[in-house]
Amino acid sequence: MNRIHLDYNATTPLRPEAREALLGAVDGGLGNASSVHGAGRRGRAAVDEARERVAAALEVPEDSVVFTSGGTESNNLAIFGALRAGPADMCLVTSTIEHAAVQGPALHLESRSREVRWIGVDAQGALDLDALGAAVAGRPALVSVMGANNEIGSTTDLREVRARIGEDGVFHSDVVQLLGKKHLDLTGSGVDLASLSAHKVGGPIGVGVLFRRPGAPIAPTTFGGSQEAELRPGTENVPAIAAAAVAIELAVKETEAFQRETSRLTALLWDGLRSKVPGMSLNGPPIEDPTRLPNTVNVSAPAGDARTLVARLDLAGLEVSAGSACASGSLEPSHVLSALAIDPERARSGLRLSLGKASLEQDIHTCVERLGRTLGGAP
Repeated sequence: MNRIHLDYNATTPLRPEAREALLGAVDGGLGNASSVHGAGRRGRAAVDEARERVAAALEVPEDSVVFTSGGTESNNLAIFGALRAGPADMCLVTSTIEHAAVQGPALHLESRSREVRWIGVDAQGALDLDALGAAVAGRPALVSVMGANNEIGSTTDLREVRARIGEDGVFHSDVVQLLGKKHLDLTGSGVDLASLSAHKVGGPIGVGVLFRRPGAPIAPTTFGGSQEAELRPGTENVPAIAAAAVAIELAVKETEAFQRETSRLTALLWDGLRSKVPGMSLNGPPIEDPTRLPNTVNVSAPAGDARTLVARLDLAGLEVSAGSACASGSLEPSHVLSALAIDPERARSGLRLSLGKASLEQDIHTCVERLGRTLGGAP
């Protein structure tokens, strides 16, 4: 039985080009990039080249690219670093459907008596912009809202968020799921800080990027070295950074083609599921909504707990998820689906199917057949 992988929002396979860059750096005898001898200088040159490639791909200044260990560290550095650099009464404004890498810091801040204002979404996951505008009025605020939701595929108009915040507020966005899937204009969007992750676009696990607009207020949260403009001390993982740059560069170049093909396949997938499984419902934006993530489909089965269904589908050779991979061990319904104010039973049965560069049309037909058989749908 061939296995069908439909959990690309969790991670993606390492691109051959990124693997070549990774192994080339490992075999090249590169030293600590902070050392002044020959091997160290070669390591520094590799990091500098990677920064230049990422900056060129994202069309941002080189000094705005800060390498981290991944999206989670980028989010934490952005949130805690911006608050540390801001006034003592600065509050955090965020949404109810953020990834755990933003929700977790927000809950921690609340536990330490820092004010956090939570902004709701509508039934399709769209941010309540009027509530956002009211939340930031009259006081200094850091706004952290994601560019695209990893579970339901809803996206946020970052320019509109900037307009609601005004020029005084600090604006951070987790754009991990936007990279390589939709056009990403960091400069034009008005964000001050943005988080990205290499392994979502065919790069190695353990490398992320924090985009920092030149002049954006942020202070370090960890200490011990002067690496990454003194914002992220520690010896750089030179081979992984080199590979990440290659993956990000290719992902940006292929965005239009990826969007076109996965949009076609997700429409095919949803059409098949709703005809094969009576009572199947779609969570998030409509499939035909041009603003949604092109590769993501979140559905609720007529009955059953999503985590049980994931296990049953795994036995059937179908790899899907019940929301974010970071919360896969939780027994509670997805906080994202719960925030949509849908029926609790529907939230508990939500399944995320996310397509990738290697997804084929035959995979979609096989997925529909296996999911329908597992759920007792039409033969």
